[in-house]
Amino acid sequence: MLDNTISPPPVEEATGFSARHALVLFALLLAVALNPIVGLLSGNAQAEVAIHFHTTQLAWFTLAGALVGTFMLPFVVKAAGIYGKKRVIVIVTALGLVGDLIAASATSYDILLVGRGIAGIYGAAAAVAYAAARDVFPRPLVGPASALLAGSVGMVGMGGPFLSGWLIDTWGFRGALWFMVAATAFSLVILLAFLPESPVREARVRMDWLGGILLGGALTAIAYGVGKGSEWGWTSGKFLAYLVGALVALIVFGFTQTRIANPLFPMALLARRQVWTVLLATGLSAGALYSVGVVMQLLALMPKIPSISDGLGWSATHNAVVTAPISVAVILSAVATGVLARRVDPRILLGAGGVLATVGYGIAAQWHDTAGHIVAWGLVSGVGMGMVVSSVPILIIAAVSPEEQALGNGAQSMVQGIAQVVISQLVFVLMARNGEVLKGTQFYRDSGFSNGFWLVAGCCAAGTLLVLLIPRTKKLDEVEVGQAAI
Repeated sequence: MLDNTISPPPVEEATGFSARHALVLFALLLAVALNPIVGLLSGNAQAEVAIHFHTTQLAWFTLAGALVGTFMLPFVVKAAGIYGKKRVIVIVTALGLVGDLIAASATSYDILLVGRGIAGIYGAAAAVAYAAARDVFPRPLVGPASALLAGSVGMVGMGGPFLSGWLIDTWGFRGALWFMVAATAFSLVILLAFLPESPVREARVRMDWLGGILLGGALTAIAYGVGKGSEWGWTSGKFLAYLVGALVALIVFGFTQTRIANPLFPMALLARRQVWTVLLATGLSAGALYSVGVVMQLLALMPKIPSISDGLGWSATHNAVVTAPISVAVILSAVATGVLARRVDPRILLGAGGVLATVGYGIAAQWHDTAGHIVAWGLVSGVGMGMVVSSVPILIIAAVSPEEQALGNGAQSMVQGIAQVVISQLVFVLMARNGEVLKGTQFYRDSGFSNGFWLVAGCCAAGTLLVLLIPRTKKLDEVEVGQAAI
């Protein structure tokens, strides 16, 4: 329900990015890009982290933040609709900065995980940023802006590896962690300076704390249970208890959402075929693509130790050089997809991207021993990734109204987040199955890397098949946008 007291004056639709549009886009781009920046830096640092702290629980270094972000997402999205998207993005970014500071100064692995967990709160900023873009940009700029935001993963991937290579090769994993502090602080300043407040609001109602705890707790229990599955045993009572508990919490959540006046996620919205099919297809596809970094980074950066580790033993800088063409492919395909979506059914773009990603990572499972192999299949999967990630916000825009945008992005981010966490956990499980533990550190063999790529390829294929369930959707030129605050 909209607050009808907010009625900004009509503005003429812009046909190109003005200086003010560019500054606002830059602020939103930083909010969205923080996640891939952190993912890239932590991914490249994880080999050193594992060796420094002598841990076999490396998965939690990259997934602690994802768990906290998934739990907090329902509350953040609801608060953004009620109190304003800029206000909420600024608050969660500030809280994330606190977590980054704790992680960078941590003296033990446990404290490091606490910091990474707190920092995960700003993961929810991306979902709110996409909704803000629809609210503040005029219609002709919504599609290109959304595609550029989605393509930030490629932009980060193009320059980020060189930066992380320099940081890690010069100062070790601490250099990467302190850069996260600087990046979050810079993003916070730019958001405060240039991002306008969204004029689209929901009516102020009581926050559904019970619903958020049930939903966030259920998703967290699933991810944690899967992460511990190999340790506890996949048929153990503890593992089954987590899954059953999560299922019960989800059932209770669904029941409560139909009984209260102001639900966290209206069941009527999630029950629409146009919405739930988009959530499933984009959530699984994008979640799988963001999980592949686990395999690629450990393959490249883990040392080569006969009969112990089959990593390529590259430096972070060398890995950046090899993967730079892949990042360029992601950026170019993401931008092209944003332009094409004005005239082409976005389902076709999402499906085509999924096919390319599936083929690319299927090839990767067989050939990943040289830089030439990685570049060859990386260009195929990179084009697919760019098409998929840029199609996600476009399909959400087409599926929901401007008033539902934050909820739609939040729901998609939750599905994608839990898919990413679960797939990443399973990747670690599969890679470790044939691996070796030396001096408390987990190392991986070639068969483990192959299994990881096969899992990602299979999940991309499943996400592509789910595209067939999505009913005909609107092109970007046909959808309703927000109130063009700039």
